[in-house]
Amino acid sequence: MIAERVAAGLLRELGEVPAVWCDIDWPGPVEMALRDESAVQAACGIMHVHGRASGSPRRLGVDYASAVAGVLAAHGMLAAELARARGARVESVRTSVAQAALLAVGQHLAVATTDDDWGERWACGPRPPFRSQDGIRFELETLNPEGWQRFWNHLGAEPADVAAGWWPFQQRFATASCALPESLLSRTRRFPFRDLLKAAGQAEVSVLPVRDEPGQPTRVPACTFRDLPGSSRARPWTGGEPLDGIVVVESTRRIQGPMAGHVLRMLGAEVIRVEPPGGDPMRGIPPISGDRSARFRVLNDGKRVTEIDLKTAAGREELRELVAGADAFVHNWAPGRAERDGLDADELARVRPGLVHAWASGWAPLPWPDPPLGTDFLVQAHSGLAATEPDRAPSLMTLTDIMGGLVCAAGVLAALLRRERTGLGARVDSSLYSAAGVIPRSPAGPARLLERDGRMVLPDGTPVCTDLRELAADPRFKRALNHTTHVSPQPPWEFA
Repeated sequence: MIAERVAAGLLRELGEVPAVWCDIDWPGPVEMALRDESAVQAACGIMHVHGRASGSPRRLGVDYASAVAGVLAAHGMLAAELARARGARVESVRTSVAQAALLAVGQHLAVATTDDDWGERWACGPRPPFRSQDGIRFELETLNPEGWQRFWNHLGAEPADVAAGWWPFQQRFATASCALPESLLSRTRRFPFRDLLKAAGQAEVSVLPVRDEPGQPTRVPACTFRDLPGSSRARPWTGGEPLDGIVVVESTRRIQGPMAGHVLRMLGAEVIRVEPPGGDPMRGIPPISGDRSARFRVLNDGKRVTEIDLKTAAGREELRELVAGADAFVHNWAPGRAERDGLDADELARVRPGLVHAWASGWAPLPWPDPPLGTDFLVQAHSGLAATEPDRAPSLMTLTDIMGGLVCAAGVLAALLRRERTGLGARVDSSLYSAAGVIPRSPAGPARLLERDGRMVLPDGTPVCTDLRELAADPRFKRALNHTTHVSPQPPWEFA
């Protein structure tokens, strides 16, 4: 089973062989006969979300749900071993590929089921990758409209087309679709790639070719570890979830970093989330579930929030005081920011001896002299993940954002377990690129979909999800989902 191989391989890279093994099955608490990766992707919404950009459900070119399940199994085993080292009696762990799939589509599930009357918009149509005059397929990335406008102005695109393209482009992380005006895609075909690179540099946007080979061009470990000075151990386990009594301070944004904190919170840690004055802007992004963004809530509910202005010396000192009472600090800041602000691993280890300091980046440890933006679709393009798709286009399901957060959490767990044995803290580095390497590149052909009684199914009769609201209302998923003002996945482990 791929999930078991992923779990074993990740644990080897992390240098751990836990005494407690995790049992991984296909359906878990989902009351359906799911027997393989295609069935899980079909029933649990992955095919639906991945297929939005093309207009119909599509199987991913990799066994993504199994890979996520393997990392979740590693989480469960490391957390169980850590709890045992602190005095708990944990003898077994269970997870499933179906629960992994539901976690992967969790934000989309929340958006589809919120009590807000806001309607999500997505459409299929012309989408990246772009193509140059000399036939090079490439991905473009910018996080601000000014960069987007400058790039297309350099190419002479019509202002109305540039404006029309910005909304689907910047929303593609949320909607899993990106239907752009055809004129923008045809515009890049008028220029050789070297001219497009020059325009990107002048506009301060990032451009990377889409690799044709599925393997990573540079193999890197999932996480790297470096000992930090000082010594400490966690408080003894007092009952409850495996990480009860562990305190994590998190200063993150978007998906990758918050996902790492979300995993640690689900395992029982107290997670203190540091947000800027006024709160994370993501809180107000529609649709709203209760009093906050549904997307935001899926990854951040249950965390304790404190607002700190890290741009000021007083704010940075406040963060140091917060970290002084924590076991781990997690951030996904831009490269160099921690060092510039005096909040790097060595500095914080002096404040809190034995600290686990985790950085979730885009590209580390690749030695880019001038790194491009570290975002999901660029990483898919460069890491070879995009090459596993029939059209060699990155999936708009943010595969590496999700996996990047999961791998970061695994690194934190491994470092906490090691600290419990040795007393030593550690700096733990992981990235979207390193997480991409955890996903096996075994070939996976397209799934054959049939229509039966007006419903889409696989040849074995497994239903294909085409509406996440229907999935949420299906009683067969009841034990795997949590229903509040939106629907979200339950924690994907059972400990006994």
